[in-house]
Amino acid sequence: MRQILFTLLILPCLLLAGCATSSPDMMGTLRKEVEVEGINFVVFHDLNEAEVIRMGYLRRHERQGVPRLMAIAAEQASGCRVIVDSMTTRLPGDTGVARFDLGC
Repeated sequence: MRQILFTLLILPCLLLAGCATSSPDMMGTLRKEVEVEGINFVVFHDLNEAEVIRMGYLRRHERQGVPRLMAIAAEQASGCRVIVDSMTTRLPGDTGVARFDLGC
């Protein structure tokens, strides 16, 4: 019984936890995986906005240039230019998830 419970309930949750999903307000947008300078990103975008999620672990000293790479990933995935200084994060200095306004 315990093994069935694990297989049916817990295992799917663990598998989904490793996936990059958009914020609720970005659901239904296009999803694209992009690699920029060896760092993998998942980008969710529409014509006005992009949400960029960095995949994988980086040490603190490796994160310095990531905001620039996130902007490049947003442009590559969307085909639009990122509006200068439009990057927002939920946590100051966060390099895991960022939003950019797009000029298409």
